Amino acid sequence: MREHILFLTGRLAEGSLRKVLASLEPAPFTYGVHVLGLQVAGLMTADMIRRRLSSTEGAQRVLVPGRCRGALEPLSAHFGVPFERGPEELKDLPQYFGRGGSAPDLSRYDVRIFAEIVDAPNVSIETILAQARHYANAGADVIDLGCLPQTPFPHLEDAVIALREAGHRVSVDSVDSDELLRGGRAGCDYLLSLTRDTLWLADAVPATPVVIPAVHADMASLYEAIDILAKKERPFIADPILDPIHFGFIESLVRYRDLRRTLPQVQIMMGSGNLTELTDADTIGMQAVLAGIMSELGITHLLTTQVGGHALGAVQEADAARRMMFAARSADALPRRLGAELLALRDTSPFPYSAEEIASTARAVKDPSFRVQVSEEGIHVYNRDGVRTANEPFRLYPQLGLDGDASHAFYMGVELARAQIAWQLGKRYAQDEELRWGRAALRQSDPPVAHRDSRDEVSAPAVEDDR
Repeated sequence: MREHILFLTGRLAEGSLRKVLASLEPAPFTYGVHVLGLQVAGLMTADMIRRRLSSTEGAQRVLVPGRCRGALEPLSAHFGVPFERGPEELKDLPQYFGRGGSAPDLSRYDVRIFAEIVDAPNVSIETILAQARHYANAGADVIDLGCLPQTPFPHLEDAVIALREAGHRVSVDSVDSDELLRGGRAGCDYLLSLTRDTLWLADAVPATPVVIPAVHADMASLYEAIDILAKKERPFIADPILDPIHFGFIESLVRYRDLRRTLPQVQIMMGSGNLTELTDADTIGMQAVLAGIMSELGITHLLTTQVGGHALGAVQEADAARRMMFAARSADALPRRLGAELLALRDTSPFPYSAEEIASTARAVKDPSFRVQVSEEGIHVYNRDGVRTANEPFRLYPQLGLDGDASHAFYMGVELARAQIAWQLGKRYAQDEELRWGRAALRQSDPPVAHRDSRDEVSAPAVEDDR
């Protein structure tokens, strides 16, 4: 017997919802559609559902609009059947039910991220701990204390101990053997970066050594260090060093490839800073490509930095990239349709509705509330008085009649600005929602205050979000 699902929606979206559900036939479920007695489904709340829904009509599951506000668990308990949020876009329902791909599992990864505090000798332990918390929240697995040449680090031991007590794994990165020894004796987990000539440190402390060539690009010296550690059955990680573009970048990639071919089982680290910090371009795409290279070569340790202003999201971007590549490799598939966390400037399907579809929806509107949608043709604002279309707010605003209504004018100004950005870049726009920038966004704004004016209880969100 097939599962019976009840879909809750608003009056404006009922017809569209029924068309999408009909397109799923033959479906593994039967369904009912219940209009909850409001125009716009995006305004639905859990409290409203409890007040207005008298029966679940024999359903084994109830699906509510993706932007329905409020906790659904009390509804499930009250009605005795599970209440779930569906996708945020009506046209994404087929994927939600496994048509065109199920939701990806991005919970797994096999790359360990080392996030470097590059100026550790010059900052206090309190600052180091605060930075470590920030990095860990962004996805870092190891906090790397970056020592500086010719710069005393008197609180190195205290920093290692404080980080360990706070629950962090710690690495110390220095060209000074004395600093490495001090860090190892204080209890750090990793030492970066040993060479053939400083392997004695691996015998002096239990920290796992990360070995690099004794001379830049001298792979023979790296293989020699690897051979010494392997004979001692000592765990280690090897790093051939990634070089900047135009300063050996391609040859350094070849070194990583050759190391993997020569020693299929060796643990390898790649440092991304020479690419992300030394290239004036958005780092999120670089992180995806580097994560793909690492995935193909089986590189499971990444050292990253966040120094340049354009690279301040490196850790959280690397975290998203490692999850995406693990999922793609596990499925023996391309890294596509795995979420939007690495899509910052554009979306794969930015304009789900055409101008004709928007106009058709607008003809059903009977109230004065403005709805805003974006199609490939431009920005569409409509209410019972018709549709206004343009590609920038200054052409639309004079047509809205908002003189003397400062609150509503401010609200519409915000929405039109967001809509213009979405149209210009090719991003998905949803009224009353901030534009989404994936893992590129460093900060999230406070939740918006619902706009109210003399005509609307709450200004309606875009209809593409209604179900």
